[in-house]
Amino acid sequence: MARLIPFVRPGKILFLKDRYRYMLKKELLVHHPIHNAGFPSEEILPPGGFGAVLARAGVGKTAFLVQVALHAMLQERDVLHVSLHDPVNKIDLWYRELFQNMTRRNRLSRMDDLWQEIMAHRFIMTFKVDAFTVPKLEERLTDLTVQGIFQPKMVIMDGLHFDESVREKLEAIKNLARKSSMAAWFTVHTHRHEGVTASGFPPSLDSVADLFDTLILLQPEGENIPVQMVKGLPEGFPSPRLFLDPSTLLIGKADSPERM
Repeated sequence: MARLIPFVRPGKILFLKDRYRYMLKKELLVHHPIHNAGFPSEEILPPGGFGAVLARAGVGKTAFLVQVALHAMLQERDVLHVSLHDPVNKIDLWYRELFQNMTRRNRLSRMDDLWQEIMAHRFIMTFKVDAFTVPKLEERLTDLTVQGIFQPKMVIMDGLHFDESVREKLEAIKNLARKSSMAAWFTVHTHRHEGVTASGFPPSLDSVADLFDTLILLQPEGENIPVQMVKGLPEGFPSPRLFLDPSTLLIGKADSPERM
């Protein structure tokens, strides 16, 4: 007797896979650690806006901004990660490890398909720090956008030196960000002995703080790494008690169960 094999529409299988990825993405967005940081909107920074994460070497500046980038990528917004000190494979490892830590914390599995999907929204660009100029950045960015390869809505500048000449570079990057409708984030290296100026900012940032909409300080206290909103918290909005977990480098609430 012939055995009947039920016909399954291939499109239906793809639909179910797409729906599963959508649900995973939604779950990660709802529980994304950046929602604990007190930002009033999903985009965090407006197009042309400037944000910076300040910390000493090795504290977690890049880890924090990779989480900001992953938040944008989960919303299908393209992110350009510009590194002036680390190679592509090291930056990619940051993304992989933090994505894995996020999924473990939310007890999610079968994330390979979602990982491949969101990686289409990231482009890593590297420069030697001494050879970096804003015209070179704009030229390479134009190559990507004109050919329709990549259209970033956010750029991360990782490793820019905040020295005496940085204001000119920042103003040029701000013009580029506005022209390209991109938000721009920076890592700012501080030093233990610096302290702060009368304005409340580290000396390396004091002369250019007016260019920034949001400033976040990672200041270790013993084994803890509190996250402090130095500038950009909306008026009347309570300052959240946040930390960067030293073991996973994920952003979390100070009173969350994982801190108990």
